[in-house]
Amino acid sequence: MLPEKKQKSVLEVDNQLLNDITELIHSESESLLKNILTDLHDFDISVIIDNIDETEDAVYLFSLLSDETASEVISELRDDRRDQILSQLSDEEISEIVDEMDSDDAADLVSELDEKVKDDVLQILETVDKEDSDEVRELLTYDENTAGGIMAKEFIAIHMNKTVSEAVVEIQEQAEDVDEIYNVWVVDGNNVLVGIISLKSIIMSLSTPAQKISEIMDPDVISVDANVDQEEVAKIFSSYDLISMPVVDSDSKVIGRISIDDVVDVIKEEYEEDVAMMVGSDAEELEKKSPFQVAKIRLPWILITLSVEMIVVFMIKSNDAILEKVILLAAFMPIISAISGNTGLQTASIVVRAMDTGYITLNNWFSSVKRQLITTLIIGFVVGSLVTIIGLLISNENRIAFGLTVGLSMFVSINVSGMLGTVFPLISKKVGFDPAITSGPFATAFQDVVGISIFLSIATYMLAQI
Repeated sequence: MLPEKKQKSVLEVDNQLLNDITELIHSESESLLKNILTDLHDFDISVIIDNIDETEDAVYLFSLLSDETASEVISELRDDRRDQILSQLSDEEISEIVDEMDSDDAADLVSELDEKVKDDVLQILETVDKEDSDEVRELLTYDENTAGGIMAKEFIAIHMNKTVSEAVVEIQEQAEDVDEIYNVWVVDGNNVLVGIISLKSIIMSLSTPAQKISEIMDPDVISVDANVDQEEVAKIFSSYDLISMPVVDSDSKVIGRISIDDVVDVIKEEYEEDVAMMVGSDAEELEKKSPFQVAKIRLPWILITLSVEMIVVFMIKSNDAILEKVILLAAFMPIISAISGNTGLQTASIVVRAMDTGYITLNNWFSSVKRQLITTLIIGFVVGSLVTIIGLLISNENRIAFGLTVGLSMFVSINVSGMLGTVFPLISKKVGFDPAITSGPFATAFQDVVGISIFLSIATYMLAQI
């Protein structure tokens, strides 16, 4: 009978729990703390350590973890808290943690260390496990945003001429170093990738143990070069519904493996980066930068937006005659600006996301523009009709002219802003800029200018005789 296993908890970390943990830390209740930590998931431990107020207390709690648990927890910590803990650990302690990590996580951690500490840690690791040290050194040579930068060196590859029974033995021998096994890569005598085989296929072939792997493998294997951008890797995973993929060098030799959990991290990172850039900010600003540094990043975008919005000021001033004549027009200007700007931002966000996933490309731009145009026509008609009715109801004189003015202005502004929201990202991609940047504050401000321009132009034309 198997021994009963303790079920680890999944808990909500609240102030009461943090206070209890802090009290135990101050009383140096080491045994009790270790018992508590043993019952928690690695992620829960990282959340607790992240939210403990004092750095000294966080470091103490982290020191109670085994090297294996510490290697999992440290990858989940906030950047600033991880840096605080690493600064308190000796080179030997860091190398022990790195030795327990998968090669990709180990490389990520080591890359964040100061140069001297990095060299010392790798030197110590080399004396403990030269293979691990060599793998980390190799991964550090790749750009962190490429397939080589996110791949792991732990993978299973078997020779195409092996029999099923021989392959099973080899898989068992190699499996110790691989956490999750989804597929097995098949290579020739030069380690060149020639196929892929799933564990299911191997299991189903156990009834014919003498059969060659080359006879049951799938030669149509999807792989990626080590220098391909990580965003492109994510697109490949999404397009082909992959859970793992081999990484090859320029000679098509297998050098690593990317699994779905790595891609999830990439998608999250790219999304946060795009959202941050669309508001003129930095995805990690709250975690890693001082208020002054945050202001330095955001201020240029604010000033650019201010410069563009000043155009609106001059436009309003140049049309003050019509505004003085029909005061109610001023009440509709922020509505026109807000709704048209929001429509443009929605459209831009959709287009940027679709470009990231490969749904929209520069080759099929016309269909994308056409689709968005139809969408904004519908939205503009509905919202414009509502605004027309509202204008008719609240205007005291020339109701029809006023209602048509604000309704038509809303309709045209929404459609123009939607078109700009579609075209800006595509043009940016064409000229080599990041679409997320040009779809941010500048584009929003520009749409405000367009919206107000259209509104005042239509108002001047239609209400000039009032």
